[in-house]
Amino acid sequence: MEVILGILQTILIFVAAIFILVLVHELGHFLAAKLFGMRVERFSIGFPPRLLGIKRGDTDYCVSALPLGGYVKISGMVDESMDDSFTATEPKPYEYRSKPVWQRMIVISAGVIFNMFLAYAIFTAITYSHGVNQIPAENISGMYIPESSTAAEIGFQTGDRLVAVNDEEIEFIRRGQFFSMSEITSQELSFTVERNGEMVTIIPPTDFLDHLARNPEFIELQNTLPSRVGRVAEGTPAEEAGLQQGDEIVAIDGEPVGYWLQMVNKIQAGGDEMEFSIQRDGQTMDVTIQPDPERRIIGITIVDPQEYFGYETIHYGLLGSFREGVRQSHDTLRGIINGFRQLLTGAISVRENLGGPVAIASVTAEVTERGGALGFWNFTAFLSITLALMNILPIPMLDGGHLMFLIYEAVTRREPSVKVRMALQQIGFILLISLMVFVTFNDILRHVVN
Repeated sequence: MEVILGILQTILIFVAAIFILVLVHELGHFLAAKLFGMRVERFSIGFPPRLLGIKRGDTDYCVSALPLGGYVKISGMVDESMDDSFTATEPKPYEYRSKPVWQRMIVISAGVIFNMFLAYAIFTAITYSHGVNQIPAENISGMYIPESSTAAEIGFQTGDRLVAVNDEEIEFIRRGQFFSMSEITSQELSFTVERNGEMVTIIPPTDFLDHLARNPEFIELQNTLPSRVGRVAEGTPAEEAGLQQGDEIVAIDGEPVGYWLQMVNKIQAGGDEMEFSIQRDGQTMDVTIQPDPERRIIGITIVDPQEYFGYETIHYGLLGSFREGVRQSHDTLRGIINGFRQLLTGAISVRENLGGPVAIASVTAEVTERGGALGFWNFTAFLSITLALMNILPIPMLDGGHLMFLIYEAVTRREPSVKVRMALQQIGFILLISLMVFVTFNDILRHVVN
């Protein structure tokens, strides 16, 4: 029953995100068309056949059966509906085809623009309401690198202190993230760490994103937290052993530890009884603890990162929040473009990195579970930018394809024939359906193999 409820929750969260993205995208086309006096015959979420809706004025507002996106049907335009019956009559003043090229370009581009505006709005609202947490990089002395992690695969070692990314010195850790999306997807990615008093440069392999796709465990703020007791829960093995808040666990069964995750991993892999070396007020003492046999925990909590690292929350006004929202949106956009560039050049695997509806639904549910409403909105902003970029590609059926027709018309002073446009629309439709089938199959195969 829990599995079924989990699947239903994932579907609902995914549908909510897609509904928001499609609604905003199509609203852009709709409002731009109305601005220039074009008649909108249908505003549809999903592709035909039509399921339900309501007609107001000239427009049928509806929900359709195929949840692959949505469309706004504008009179006198060859679009997703493949309806070219209007070509038998003379152009009417309210039709798309009767308007100047520049107006049609704005109408076609408005969906992409609105998706970018949505990302701006989400990141701005999050910044305005929550501020930006940042930690001075100098406050972080080192980090734990699990042997099974991607970080270990490319050359990081426990105790390394991250100094620079792509030769840019790190001054602050913002929002608990060591790297921005544009940095981590750079083709010339490099890390500089301080190791045993020396500077060491780590250059990942060209297929680094493949490694990250197979094993997302990399470097996060939790890797830097110490093996210090934040709180001791009542009635637990830790309390019975006499552990106290502020104690430093420096060794387990004779093996040194210095980080929280390192300590957790040793407890998980340990025996029924374990010897803990505790440092308190400059003195070291040894205690024997029996972890809970089922959950493999001893009953202590992690230290508060804000208190330990001394990070501060910067609060912005509305204008500052907007600038920060735009900056974060553009960084995300650069990161997505970097990823696409590596896909197209063959630097990384399509199978490992190209995701479809199944992958998107899974990630949406995961980030919502981990980050709540904030995680949902952050990922929705990411998807909105991705949708904007995908739609502007010069592929028939997409906004970028329509824009290419208009650019051709503006340059040659003549419109491509309806026959050519219809043929290219059909080819574009087949390509998009084929891509959808491929990425969905790829998602399922990746889940089965993993």
